[in-house]
This record gives sequence, structure tokens and C-alpha cells, in this order.
Amino acid sequence: MIISRHFLPLLLYQARKLTVSLNVHRGFVYGDCMAHLAEGEIAIPRIARIEWPTVALAFLIYGGFFALTYFWRDIPLLILVPLGAWLIAWHGSLQHEVIHHHPTRHDLINDAIGVPPISLWLPYHVYKQSHLAHHRDEHLTDPIEDPESYYFTRADWDRFGWAGRTLWEFNLTLIGRLTVGPAIILASFLWHEAIKVIRGEGDSRRLWAWHGVGVAIVLWWVLVVCDMPFLLFFFGFVYCGTALSRLRSYAEHRFADNHEERTAIVERSPLFGLLFLYNNLHVLHHRVPALPWYMLPGIYERHRDFLVRLNGGLVYRGYFDVARRFLFRQHDRPTHPRHS
Repeated sequence: MIISRHFLPLLLYQARKLTVSLNVHRGFVYGDCMAHLAEGEIAIPRIARIEWPTVALAFLIYGGFFALTYFWRDIPLLILVPLGAWLIAWHGSLQHEVIHHHPTRHDLINDAIGVPPISLWLPYHVYKQSHLAHHRDEHLTDPIEDPESYYFTRADWDRFGWAGRTLWEFNLTLIGRLTVGPAIILASFLWHEAIKVIRGEGDSRRLWAWHGVGVAIVLWWVLVVCDMPFLLFFFGFVYCGTALSRLRSYAEHRFADNHEERTAIVERSPLFGLLFLYNNLHVLHHRVPALPWYMLPGIYERHRDFLVRLNGGLVYRGYFDVARRFLFRQHDRPTHPRHS
């Protein structure tokens, strides 16, 4: 009873936002193109018909996954777990990249690259629908319109009970996001998706049937062929990898009256920048989603002053700066200022 009264509303609320479905048009022009940014313009280099760095990255990620799981007995645990977590988070970054129509001009090919469910819990096409809805920048952080918002309406917040509110307030700290954050997102997402499948909403049964086939293949490889213990794979690879991805999303967005100022920049992050495919330069990604990951650092450097003015100076000097500010402090209040 305590769990249902205090935690269930929290899980249902988060899951509802994660499963928003919209018809979102590509709005992407290949070749020479210009992105108009307020009073200025950023010149975009020619984008190749096939983006070979992304193709190579996909081979590296999937090849690394097969090698790491197959030879897991020969790798010390203190090396195996960080590498496994890195690959799961890197795969999430690759999925994000192909959602934005990379590395080819054919979405069927791009989706085939992103769909293998090595993280187990998130169907690629559900993620695609939700994330493209998130890119309506005028609605960024809105708890009703933005499926990736971490804010609540006052009415929903008041329904959560003291335990749910306490858990979420902890989740608003960086240490909470990295420890209980993956459990919250997995539990809430899977709970709501199960309800959709039971009710037969939309194409949920078809999506989950195909996802289930993919998960079965992944688990057959990991558990049967490689004989890796499930708990090692789940907690060492999937859970820790999801936690790394939560680091990226933790400080990406914050409410501001001007929607241009709701998207952050995390500079000086060569290692995590590569892991996140430079989505730490998040304001540039939101302004020009068509840019492939390997172009982001160079274009950001050329237009840094403009982009920092554009986002109101919401800049962090690396993820250590994010940790210094928010390791034990909340990133922002839990309720959205326009829904309080």
C-alpha cells in the first residue's frame, strides 16, 4: 500500500512522458545548407551521402560488444564493467545519432543500425518517437509537451506523497541520478509500456513483439553462447551504462523564459564528449539537429561566442564542474514554473 500510494503515481507520470508519440517531419536538407540562428547564420559544411565515421563507429560498438561479452572471463572485473558500461552508453549515443537521420539518407538503413537492443529495456522506435517530440524547442522542459522533461506540474507533484517526492528530490541531485536514476526510468517506462501492450494501444504490441525478438537474440548470445551471468550483464553493463547516459542528460536542459536559454553547453570534455558524441555541446545540436556528431566540435569552436550568447551563458566547464555544483544539490526545483 505504501509503495502504490507514494511511488506508483511517480512511475506512471514519468512513463507517460516517455511514451509520447508524434508525427515529426525530418526537416533535413543534405548537401550545402545553412542553419539560421536568430540574428546570425552558421555555415554547415557539405554532409556526405554516407557518413563513414558513423558507420565505423557502429562497427566498433557492435564489434566491441561481441568481443567483450565473448571474452568476459579473460578480462578483470574492474576493466570489464567500465568497458561494458561505456559500450552500452555509447550505443545509446549511436541510437540518438541515427534517430536524427544519420549516417545515410535512407531511414530504413539508419534504423537497422540503431535497432539492436543491447541495452535490453528500450525499444528503438519508441525512443525515436519520444525524442523527435522533444525537439520541438519551444516546448523544452514543459512537463506536458516535452516527453524528456524532468519537471512536474504542481498537481502531479502533490499527488506523489512524501516518499515519492523524497525519491525524486534525490533523483534531482547528480548522485541520485547516477544511482537510483536508472532504476526509476526503467521501472516507470516498463510499467507504462506494459499497460499499453495489455490495452493494445497504437502499435505497441507490434513494436514490443519485434523488440522481444531482438532481446531474445541478445540474451541468447550473452547467456547461452558467452555463458555470462545475467546479473553481471544487467548490473555491470546495462545498469551502469544507463547511469552514464543519465550523466549526459542530467544538466542538458533547465527552464528559462526564453526557450533559447533552456539548453546547456558542457565544454572541456574530450572523454565524455566522445562517449556522448559531442551532445555535451547541446545547444548546437538543438539548433542544427542535422549535424553529424564529428562536425559538432569544430563548428562549435568557430561559433562559440554566438552560441553562448544565444543560450544566455548556460555553460559548464566540464562534467567535473557539473559534479561540483550538483553532486549533492538539486539541479532545479521539481515543479515547472509555468505549471506551479
